[in-house]
Amino acid sequence: MADIATRVHNHKWKIDPIVRSLIDTDFYKLLMCQSVFRNRPETQVEFSLINRSKTIRLAELIDEGELREQLDHVRSLRLARGESTWLRGNMFYGKRQMFRPDFMEWFEGLRLPAYHLEKHDGQYELTFEGSWPEVMLWEIPALSILMELRSRAVLRDMGRFELQVLYARAMTRLWEKIESLRTIPGLKIADFGTRRRHGFLWQDWCVQAMMEGLGSAFTGTSNCLIAMRRDIEAIGTNAHELPMIYAALADSDAELRQAPYRVLADWQEEHDGNLRIILPDTYGTEGFLAGAPDWLAGWTGIRIDSGDPATGAETAIRWWQSRGEDPREKLVIFSDGLDVAEIHALHARFVGRVKVSFGWGTLLTNDFRGLVAGDALAPFSLVCKAVAADGRPTVKLSDNPEKAMGPADQIARYKRVFGVGAQAHREVIV
Repeated sequence: MADIATRVHNHKWKIDPIVRSLIDTDFYKLLMCQSVFRNRPETQVEFSLINRSKTIRLAELIDEGELREQLDHVRSLRLARGESTWLRGNMFYGKRQMFRPDFMEWFEGLRLPAYHLEKHDGQYELTFEGSWPEVMLWEIPALSILMELRSRAVLRDMGRFELQVLYARAMTRLWEKIESLRTIPGLKIADFGTRRRHGFLWQDWCVQAMMEGLGSAFTGTSNCLIAMRRDIEAIGTNAHELPMIYAALADSDAELRQAPYRVLADWQEEHDGNLRIILPDTYGTEGFLAGAPDWLAGWTGIRIDSGDPATGAETAIRWWQSRGEDPREKLVIFSDGLDVAEIHALHARFVGRVKVSFGWGTLLTNDFRGLVAGDALAPFSLVCKAVAADGRPTVKLSDNPEKAMGPADQIARYKRVFGVGAQAHREVIV
């Protein structure tokens, strides 16, 4: 196991680029990329970095030259032979050859497209433009780079012993969380922490700790590179990106209203079983479920990723019941800003009523709260989102208005089309 403190102390080593591989990314990005490659390969998109935590002035913390060096390194990466073999031959979700030969040939030849970087009012404006299958693969590396460069900036002046104590405290904190989670009977939990991790080495350590501490209750990791190296399950389905872009391409209100369902109709052609998970909150969960076609009620489950998680799960249970489905046979995956106390509470409330699972993200792989002066390593809310498709702006409403994004006039239009009324505000931790 790596001596993380020593490696961080010598973080200029070339052995430690922030992003080490094109598969140092979330599994759902590759699943979505294949779907986009098949269904919308010519769509031109723009992705942009969005720092929701305005008090974290990234352009004042992170050296521009160092940022460019890390971004340029990602552009030099190609899929390695062993990585290609793993993607082509490994079993994912019980299925071999999850990735089709034509997609793999394209991916094996891919280099990520150019980026555009500027500074404005203490923040970095980082954007990527081009064809959707290429540009979408920048999202996770971009977030990983900014998050880890912020960590490095805070840790830069610490000595080796100070770093050893810091990581010992963080390790102790995580192990205490794992010991608490051990007491939950029938727990199923996965690592979803790539995008806002403290660093690659730390995420890898967290995964190994979960493997040892939780055994079969730990179901896998969203990170493809770690899944390959540690011989565990790669976990992930789909994300808000798909309905956001399909919706932006709609030519009328009627087409807009149907866009989220068209996404899942395309998805259903490729995937079954535990990959048929609905993410209903892009334009409001209640409206999405009310207008959903009957075939969606037969899907395996739902992921709750914004708003009050208990309310979202209760809404899903009522919907399944209204469609003649038994909620006890359905899977609910909670994945929004979770930590141990909420995992305990949600499991206790819903166990036996649905099949309960958790995707544990930032507060697994980046919980250094209170461990350095000024709480300078506290996690913050950084995203990289599709902001335009074929020149049209994208919109996300969410079940939490604090996560909404898009031009104000388009947000108003989408709320009208999708029948979104008053929403409860919920603090965005990550």
